[in-house]
Amino acid sequence: MRNDWVPASAALLVTGAMALALASLLTPTGSSGSETLRMVREDDSRWLAVSAIYFLAAAMLIIGLPTLLVLVPDRGRYVGMAAMVSLAVGFIGIAGYAMLLAFFRALAVTDAIRDDSIDAVSEETGLRVFLYGWIVAFCLGELLLAAALLRAGSVPIWVPLLMLLHVVTIPLNPLLPDNVSRATILAFALALAATGIRGANPAPALRPR
Repeated sequence: MRNDWVPASAALLVTGAMALALASLLTPTGSSGSETLRMVREDDSRWLAVSAIYFLAAAMLIIGLPTLLVLVPDRGRYVGMAAMVSLAVGFIGIAGYAMLLAFFRALAVTDAIRDDSIDAVSEETGLRVFLYGWIVAFCLGELLLAAALLRAGSVPIWVPLLMLLHVVTIPLNPLLPDNVSRATILAFALALAATGIRGANPAPALRPR
């Protein structure tokens, strides 16, 4: 009875990870705020679809987070719980980001925002504080989760290593081509999906602790 909820939670974690990767790959971005605004006006239905996928991904990931407790029952449990809290903040931020995208689309299609003001909006201090706070929470949660899984030895070692690789690439994103930068989320999605699958089929530690 205690673990009856695990398969459902794990399935949502896997599905949410895949949805997050899909939304990231489908998000249209431009080299400047004006170009992004033009792309939204030309293909607003795609922008709305991406917003919906991000929101659904956030909801599924949050519900799937308790699966992580199954993978860190003893060693690494407190680190794992801290990772859950930090990732929950990050996933809630994804839901907020989805709403922000939908709001931005509404402003674009109704011509309520001008090309020359979008860049100024993106540089506004309050918005940037919230944005960087969200990114820090997400990265911290991913680092803590990787550490907890390494300590518990409950998943193949490539899973936490992929998470660490993704965190390392985040500061390098501005230097990477746009398609490559967005594709880096696949590393995190793959690792999170593997974690969910392993959580649905718990077994003794794979590596010595």
